Amino acid sequence: MTASIIVGAGRGRRMGGPIPKQYRTLDGIPVIRHTLLAFLRHPEIDRVQSVIHPSDLDLYKAATDGLTLPPPVIGGDTRQESVRFGLESLSGDPPDKVIIHDAVRPFVEQETISAVIAALDRGPAVVTGISVPDTLKRCRDGIVGETVDRTDTWRAQTPQGFDFAQLLKAHEQVHYKNPVHADLTDDSMVIEKYGLKVAMIEGSEDNFKITTERDLVRAETILQRGRLENHVGWGFDFCPFGPGEGSGDGVVMCGIPVPHAQSLNRNHNLDVPLNAVTDALLGTVGQTGAQSGGGGNTHFQPDKPSFRGRSSDFFVRQAVSLVAMRGGRIVHLDLTILAAAPDVAAHHDDMTARLAALLSIEPRRISIKQVTSYEAGYYGRGDGIGAQCLVTSQFPSL
Repeated sequence: MTASIIVGAGRGRRMGGPIPKQYRTLDGIPVIRHTLLAFLRHPEIDRVQSVIHPSDLDLYKAATDGLTLPPPVIGGDTRQESVRFGLESLSGDPPDKVIIHDAVRPFVEQETISAVIAALDRGPAVVTGISVPDTLKRCRDGIVGETVDRTDTWRAQTPQGFDFAQLLKAHEQVHYKNPVHADLTDDSMVIEKYGLKVAMIEGSEDNFKITTERDLVRAETILQRGRLENHVGWGFDFCPFGPGEGSGDGVVMCGIPVPHAQSLNRNHNLDVPLNAVTDALLGTVGQTGAQSGGGGNTHFQPDKPSFRGRSSDFFVRQAVSLVAMRGGRIVHLDLTILAAAPDVAAHHDDMTARLAALLSIEPRRISIKQVTSYEAGYYGRGDGIGAQCLVTSQFPSL
């Protein structure tokens, strides 16, 4: 049997505010409820035991309304004491394994819990953590005193897993026989003092401890990552061949010059595929380009001096900026070029790379293909070039 103890008896003095941080809300739900649900839904956890502060009984009752949980254990003056009280509450029907977790780490992953439980089959104690990639400095009064060697250094997290019987004995020994260690802040430290080895497994950067107001903002951002909606925009442009600017100099496709005996019958916005890309991008934010008849939603008003004489790639970059300003992320672009000639096969990779640079996405998220219409119709006869584009972007849900 595996039990978990969720430690939520702290006061959170660094954050301040009218209520302890474990009862502050994320997306309208108390932090501690997010944490409890992570363990309640795990198939290998048989019991979830909360440890809370005596002043928080009403807050805890409201936060856990509707959840099937045993009565909370009242914690002590220190985290170590609170954990010991939680362990003693389980001793009447002792589990084989126990997982200790902070109530203010609401983003613990199911895979992490599973990894901790599995690791206890190989040893008596395991800690999750993140290896430290940064240079460490020890400072006093804002002044660097020394650089600390970061080799083999990890930031410990919870959940931490233990053989229940050995952890309880370790806590009792530290408490009753070695009171000098009575305020250890980490359960693995208790096991270390008891003389047992502690294994370390990889945790998650998202499994951070909410300590400050900035942490709450970060937590809300993580929640929103799971609440994205897809927007799909469609764009189209075409232009006949004829006596246009640079007649006979070929055409430009996705910013790449492509040799051809004819040029487009147009003196501006000469890159037909990029024009289709621009309209598709604007479609994901509910706007249209200047040539699309969008009325009040037309973004590139032709009478604005800042838009006159601009190249097609300028309008793509402007559209990409609009998507970014709305919090969007371009996920995929599917571009079809409609033309019997010129053949763009030899320029495909260069066109893809140029589009990827303009959109700031990976080339693998771009598909470019050409349809010749088999000599039928407007494009099949070689009268001009058309392009149609589908763009998929993700935006935070409103």
